[in-house]
Amino acid sequence: MKILILNGPNLNLLGKREPEVYGTTTFEDYFSELQFRFKNSQLDYFQSNIEGELIGKLQEVGFSYDGIVINAAAYTHTSIGIADAIKAISTPVVEVHISNTYSREEFRHRSYISPVAKGVILGFGLQSYDLAIQSFVNSYKS
Repeated sequence: MKILILNGPNLNLLGKREPEVYGTTTFEDYFSELQFRFKNSQLDYFQSNIEGELIGKLQEVGFSYDGIVINAAAYTHTSIGIADAIKAISTPVVEVHISNTYSREEFRHRSYISPVAKGVILGFGLQSYDLAIQSFVNSYKS
């Protein structure tokens, strides 16, 4: 099973950025843990602060991977382009967020991605990624 984790802007600062919201673990460290936990799956990871690069990666893998886990970060609330890219591909996408976006600022309550995603997981810290990957693994076994 091939799964891509796709992270958007500022998630490269995990471990440093707002630790009270996002924790103190870097994503690279957490990704190593995920690779260990999901040894039977090929996990790939891509992060960009640039919207067009995220769209390009969706188009690149969106017909050959078994699943995509996306945390589009701030682009969740602004990018029709990312939503359109998800609609255009055949690979299922699960939207994740580290924090509960509904307990934060009002502008974070709107997602352009949720309507085109297979599912949404939010508010469980970095474990949100784990839960998303598990959803693909479980559906693959069925």
